[in-house]
Amino acid sequence: MKFNADVSSSRRKSRKAHFSAPSSIRRKIMSSSLAKDLRGKYNTRSLPIRKDDEVRIVRGKYKGREGKVTQVYRKKWVIHVDRVQRDKSNGATVPIGIHPSNVVITSIKLDKDRRAILDRKDRKKAPKAAGEDVEMVDLSSLRSSLASHRISLQNLTCHPAAKSAVLTENRIHAKRFA
Repeated sequence: MKFNADVSSSRRKSRKAHFSAPSSIRRKIMSSSLAKDLRGKYNTRSLPIRKDDEVRIVRGKYKGREGKVTQVYRKKWVIHVDRVQRDKSNGATVPIGIHPSNVVITSIKLDKDRRAILDRKDRKKAPKAAGEDVEMVDLSSLRSSLASHRISLQNLTCHPAAKSAVLTENRIHAKRFA
C-alpha cells in the first residue's frame, strides 16, 4: 500500500535512485548491523560502516572470517576486509568486495562524530512525549496574566484549537456578566 504520494513505488525509479545515489546517501545505505554485545551497549541496531571498524562476515563464502575494514568502496557498494583476498594468476593478491549487509560490526572505531551519532540513535534515551513539553494553564490565570501585560486574547499566538477554546470560554464569560 502506498502511503506517500510524493514517493514513487515504481521498480524502475527505485532502482535508478539506488544505483545513481550520491556518496552521502550511499554511506547511509551501506550500513551494517552491530554485534549483540555492542547492540546492548549502545542501544542501536546498525551503523554506517567505516574504515578501521572490525567486522565478522556472517554470509557467503567467507562466512566466519574476522578482520578490520581496509576500505569502504562506495562506488562498487562493497567493503574490503583485511585478509579476505584472492591470488591472481600473476601472483598478485586482490581484496574481495563484501557487501556491508553481510557483515556484523564487532568493534567500532570511535571518534567525536561517531560518538555523536551513537548518542543520537540511542533508543533508551527518553524521547520527549507529546504531552511533556506542553504545559496546561488555567484559563483564569492566563487571562489575568495577559491583562496585566495588556495583551488581548485575539493577538495571542498559539495552537488554533487552544486559541478557539480560550476565545469560546471568553465569550461565555462575557455573556455571564452582560
